[in-house]
Amino acid sequence: MRAFSRGFRDELFELMRWRRDVRRFQTAEVDGALLARCLDAFSLAPSVGLSEPWRIMRVDSHEARLRVKQNFAETNADALSRYDGKDADSYAALKLAGIDRAPVQLAIFCDDATPKGKGLGAGTMPEMRRYSVVSAVTLFWLACRAEGLGLGWVSILDAPRLARDLGASTDWSLIGYFCLGYPEQEDDTPELARDGWEQRASALEIRQV
Repeated sequence: MRAFSRGFRDELFELMRWRRDVRRFQTAEVDGALLARCLDAFSLAPSVGLSEPWRIMRVDSHEARLRVKQNFAETNADALSRYDGKDADSYAALKLAGIDRAPVQLAIFCDDATPKGKGLGAGTMPEMRRYSVVSAVTLFWLACRAEGLGLGWVSILDAPRLARDLGASTDWSLIGYFCLGYPEQEDDTPELARDGWEQRASALEIRQV
């Protein structure tokens, strides 16, 4: 069995602790070889039936990014309307996207119709393909953080509209829109916790049955 040192194991948990959902980016470009190294994490990720259902689109053009920005602005305004009082004020003060500055932007999809994997596991639980993509994103996120990069997951979007605007296959489901670059600052506390929106649970609850 491959053994890992105690020092490595401690640093692995330190890496997980310092992984953050980044919203504020520097404008410095990300080296192509460095980005490719981080993306290699997808090739190491688990997937149901070895289906590898992740599909990645890099969004570079001004026109495509403008459509994403418009999508976010409209969806964000609708989300704000659901809050009132102090929650509305707090929500309005949050910076919930890095679309304006992040040098690298990726739309990551799940191919719900992939024949790869021959339906193993996905025949009974088709959502496992999407969970597989999320697992791969998690490894990618950690790889980015280890290289000094920040990743932000934009979830305030009209997903079907975004898929159409980017010309994605009708068999693909959007898992997330990701902004990537060098963060303006580093912190081991989630930004939403620092801003008082919510706090992490103090302890993990495990139920025995």
